[in-house]
Amino acid sequence: MFENPSRTASIEELATSGSCQAGHGGSVLKDSKKQELGMAAVNTSAERGGASLAGIKELQNLSVAELEAVAGCCRLHRYSAGKVIDRHQDDTNSTFFIVEGMIRVTYNSREGHEVILCDLSSGDIFGELAAIDGHARSATVTAKKDSVVASLPTQSFLDLIYSNKEIYLAVLKRLTSQVRHLIDRVYGLSALKVPNRIRAELLRLAKTHSAAPNRGLISPVPTHAEIASRLNTHRETVTRELNALARKKMIARTGRDLHILDMAGLGQMVNGND
Repeated sequence: MFENPSRTASIEELATSGSCQAGHGGSVLKDSKKQELGMAAVNTSAERGGASLAGIKELQNLSVAELEAVAGCCRLHRYSAGKVIDRHQDDTNSTFFIVEGMIRVTYNSREGHEVILCDLSSGDIFGELAAIDGHARSATVTAKKDSVVASLPTQSFLDLIYSNKEIYLAVLKRLTSQVRHLIDRVYGLSALKVPNRIRAELLRLAKTHSAAPNRGLISPVPTHAEIASRLNTHRETVTRELNALARKKMIARTGRDLHILDMAGLGQMVNGND
């Protein structure tokens, strides 16, 4: 699969290959679709574009010349907060690199119930599933903050991962991580009662303090409605559980920060030992 002995030449050839033309010609999304989505294209040189891709996790092993070659196949777009980038079941299939900002991935049921799947920030990628299997978009992606993303046409993305073993493995590891996360999530939704789901979500979101390993910090803490959407429950249920944890001195809120005062104790509560 990785037959080309010259990785650099293979990647740099992307910029002159036919698969790149959609990146500059705009054929990935029709102009009417771009206007509907509130998407503004940003013209940029390959050099500047290469610098903007330097923070993408899956591309960190590339040289400056290679990044510029990939950037030559990309198109930068700005989205204001709240704008939809792609909708569930759309037939677009570009892969996106998040250069700046934060995006939210959601799924809406037929009844209109929104489930938050994840938030992604600068350095992450999304849209690779449709690029790999050719199917419609599996979820809706919305800019949570003002964001800049780079779109890479499907064939260019496939050429990129086929020509570079490190990128190929990085994408595989990313997909594997998503599967593991979904396994944990399915377990939580099927095996844990709602209060324990909320406690487990707090532990998942928390960053531990190096000076106090049994304490955690969530900053900024999601709204109660956002936590409820992640866990298939109601905002009022989340509010009641957080208030109960505060009374037990397990958590404390300061402004937009939520402090977990006893990580080990909260973990025991998740397992039912409360």
